[in-house]
Amino acid sequence: MLGMSVKEMDTIQASSSGENNLKQVLKTNECQPTHFRNDSHSTRILEDLQSLRKNEVLCDVRFETDDGCTTFGHKNVLMAASPYFRAMFSSFEERNKDLVTIRELDSTILQLLVDYIYTGEIMVTKENVQGLLPAANVLQLDYVNEVCAEFLQKQLNPSNCLGIREFADLHNCTKLLPSSEAYIKQHFLGVAKGEDFLSLSYEDLVKLISSDDLAAPFEEKVFECVIKWVKHDLDLRNDFLPKLMEHVRLPLLKPDILLNISREPLLSNSSKCKDYIIEALHFNHQKSVKHFTIPKTIRFEPRQFDGFQKVILMFNWSHASPMCYTEWYDPATKLRENAPGINECRKFAGLGVLRDQVVFAMGGVKGKSSKSVSMLDVSSQSPSWVPMADMLVSRMRLGVGVLDDCIYAVGGYDGNSTLNSVEVFDVINQKWSMVTSMSTNRRDLGIGVLNNRLYAVGGSDHENCLKSVEYYVPTLDSWTPVAEMSLNRQGVSVGVLDGLMYAIGGCISVLFGTYLKSVEVYRPSDGVWSSVADMEICRFRPGVAVLDGFLYVFGGEKKSSIVNSVEIYDPKTNTWTMERLSSNGVQIYGGVVVDSPHHYH
Repeated sequence: MLGMSVKEMDTIQASSSGENNLKQVLKTNECQPTHFRNDSHSTRILEDLQSLRKNEVLCDVRFETDDGCTTFGHKNVLMAASPYFRAMFSSFEERNKDLVTIRELDSTILQLLVDYIYTGEIMVTKENVQGLLPAANVLQLDYVNEVCAEFLQKQLNPSNCLGIREFADLHNCTKLLPSSEAYIKQHFLGVAKGEDFLSLSYEDLVKLISSDDLAAPFEEKVFECVIKWVKHDLDLRNDFLPKLMEHVRLPLLKPDILLNISREPLLSNSSKCKDYIIEALHFNHQKSVKHFTIPKTIRFEPRQFDGFQKVILMFNWSHASPMCYTEWYDPATKLRENAPGINECRKFAGLGVLRDQVVFAMGGVKGKSSKSVSMLDVSSQSPSWVPMADMLVSRMRLGVGVLDDCIYAVGGYDGNSTLNSVEVFDVINQKWSMVTSMSTNRRDLGIGVLNNRLYAVGGSDHENCLKSVEYYVPTLDSWTPVAEMSLNRQGVSVGVLDGLMYAIGGCISVLFGTYLKSVEVYRPSDGVWSSVADMEICRFRPGVAVLDGFLYVFGGEKKSSIVNSVEIYDPKTNTWTMERLSSNGVQIYGGVVVDSPHHYH
């Protein structure tokens, strides 16, 4: 206190007294600690550091590029932002230098990247991106790498995509490379018109035309592109022709187009190419006799690119018509278009689809049990329903499942009793055979195929609605029970999505009209059923289709009234969305997902 004035001493005493009073007040109020964050603090620090760098204040390193330009910086800031600089200034001789020569980077690019380190901002242009991306790779600045890749993705067009793909491959751009490759396949016909296409290596061309998702709605265009590439440098490329033709899916072409292709002089000089033509003609003949065949190699498989989107083939029925008719329903556009009609009403048939192309309607003719089977091949030029080999047992209200290219007819009703018998159709030999029966008689059951097992879900044993579930393993030819559902469900429909099996709707009692809108899901990992969100309305024997990560549930019955809306389930949000469909007195009773037919292309 020595030397203090009286005024100063009074101030200290007042301050001390105030502090004590404040402590007492805060203690009385039970004030809790509070954490505060200055969101502008880091931004201001970076701005100040950038200002210091620009004025060369406290800079302890300068970079010199081949053109003699110099860029200044602070080692600690550079190390914090870049693993490249962290290694340079901690483990190498540059840590003791204040002048570092950078040979592999352009001075303008280096300046941009150092500015980015201090500001978090970068301007990408078509002039600098070619130098910026590889430089960002060197300095391990991941964000700059990503925005350069994003910039180039937006520049993709048929004339430059091959060059961008090559650039991405050279610099190991893990996002740009697959996106550019996908673009090339999606715009194949446009890409093939450019000069860069003719410069493709043999290996790159094979990789391209062998892609299952190549956007080639007409396979003859793939053939034309192969011939064009070979003729561009015939002396060096002629020997590649047979190996390239191995990946052209000639069996998909109509006979008249095949005959035109066979007249190409380059093919006549190759016995292997002739074999591919003969193979394709034989396949066409075989298909005309048998209606459909199972492809043996990839050459027989239609390409599955995004342009061939999936549609739902909906089955409809009306009291006013003795026939059942079908519609193509495109969920993307909400459009419905007439599809080939079935001559006989199959309201109580079982429906199945093989490889999204071949549709089977089995049993249930004119409201009665039947052995008959009808088939529709949507991949044919003019799809129409044709009869197939009859089942061994007369059935209606059966379940149908497809597993390992075999079609299973499960349970049902033969006109006198509910069935537990099961038969399988071998599509290669086109013959039916019996397999082991279920442990329980079931009709109006749901069928799900999950993890190479065929599940029979719920249904009715004629006297009671069922909640039991059992699965069939073809290699063991045996049925095994699993956990029961929480509710009895007759007329339940089943959808399998993302490795989970959903039991949808149905009823607890047809007699008392106890219809259900509830849905439960079976997780094979823990072997139990659990509830998910309810549908908006009750549905008995609705159609179910799985498409693009969603469950589509449409039609069905509700206490003797028809239902013609579609409800769409999103498993990510556990929510349903309703879409109304015009009915015109028609009931939607089933549906399957198929490749869109040729006229959609």
